[in-house]
Amino acid sequence: MSQAGITISGGAPAVPTSFTTDSGVAVPVANNLFIYGIDSIANNDNGIATSGSGSTVNVILTNRATGTVTTADATPTTALTFALGAVPGVYFFEGNIVAYDVTDVAGGAYSFVSGFRTTGAAAVEISTEFKDVFEEAAMATADFTISGSANNVIIQVQGIAGKTIDWNVTLTYRFVS
Repeated sequence: MSQAGITISGGAPAVPTSFTTDSGVAVPVANNLFIYGIDSIANNDNGIATSGSGSTVNVILTNRATGTVTTADATPTTALTFALGAVPGVYFFEGNIVAYDVTDVAGGAYSFVSGFRTTGAAAVEISTEFKDVFEEAAMATADFTISGSANNVIIQVQGIAGKTIDWNVTLTYRFVS
């Protein structure tokens, strides 16, 4: 169906000239506004924030950290380090890890929860993490751990000797002080 002959009374529709965000204002350039999705370790009770500057708006998933690593042996290898910060309080962590064994074309998927307290200078693990482990047979000896070191939470993965494994970690958290 043709749209020819349709007119808009009162002229062109109103077009926004600025976009106000949680932190700043973005103004389109030549009617173009750039909107990006990013993640951040920033602590925000809502888990999401927005920021605007120039002609860009960022939609930010907060309380989140990611890491990747490749292993080729059974040595525990750090995939993610999360700094707890100088404010004493308690963190609740949830996360998942996916692993792809390039050598055997096999995979593993893992989830975990854990709690840590910080003095502001040292990490104290409240309890051992709970794990869910889903592995194909070729991945049966792969593993991961969560631990505290200095004032950091460390997620380490353990590959398999002679196997190239790609790992990807996502961590989300809540914090109270």
